[in-house]
Amino acid sequence: MPIYEFRCNRCDNTFEQLVLSSSEEDTVICPSCGEDDTSRLMSAFSCGSSGTGSSACSPSPSGFS
Repeated sequence: MPIYEFRCNRCDNTFEQLVLSSSEEDTVICPSCGEDDTSRLMSAFSCGSSGTGSSACSPSPSGFS
């Protein structure tokens, strides 16, 4: 189930939210101020491989790789 990152357009709080369907994305409420004026952010992650068949994935610290 996808966890998306959102930013509140009212208080500028950034938070993550589990969204089960695309219709729920329209009603995401900021946990800080309670407003529903939120925008989904573009998130990125990075993956690496050691070449031996194993890989490690983790969020990129800057948000982009």
